[in-house]
Amino acid sequence: MKLYYSPGACSMAPHIVAMEAGQKLDMIKVDIPNKKTAGGDDYWKVNFKGYVPTLQLDNGEMLTEVGVICQYLSDQKPESGLVPRAGTMERYRLMEWLNFIATEMHKQIGALFNPKYTPEMREVQMGVIGRRLKPLEEKLGDKRPYLMGDKFTAADAYAFTILNWSKGLKLDLSPWPNIKAYYERVGQRAKVVETMKAEGIA
Repeated sequence: MKLYYSPGACSMAPHIVAMEAGQKLDMIKVDIPNKKTAGGDDYWKVNFKGYVPTLQLDNGEMLTEVGVICQYLSDQKPESGLVPRAGTMERYRLMEWLNFIATEMHKQIGALFNPKYTPEMREVQMGVIGRRLKPLEEKLGDKRPYLMGDKFTAADAYAFTILNWSKGLKLDLSPWPNIKAYYERVGQRAKVVETMKAEGIA
């Protein structure tokens, strides 16, 4: 399988999942602004949406969207425990987290990358981010090391990837001490460190 990625982008989440599951992926770097792969191919022909990640299956099919790819990769290695068994309430709880991360964290925090944001716009967006992070801060206050409890899952790979943007965005996580501790805890996992080194951002 091939994973089309951009270093440190949301595509790092499925990269972490693959590392944690012991899966070997061929990594294809993508220049997102110019829509070109490292080999010079037109990325629009790979993913009509124009963004990463894209997972190319061995049969040539293309799969997109972070949460979907993370679940697909995890399901290929059920012994990894990165996702609960399909059809169980635990699996739907995982999907709750993946959807929350995609819509309330990824999109809200990612908006700060917009170079046209004025200080006033950033202030407004920070208020939105604060409200979105509040339930995560409270849930992590339940003495749970990971989103689903004691076990690291695909949802943690995605959440960490988004929280890792805080460094480049100069987003101080100290107002959310449980989130800050969680981010630091996940960031110390051996496979997470290995993934970041592989992407050249560690």
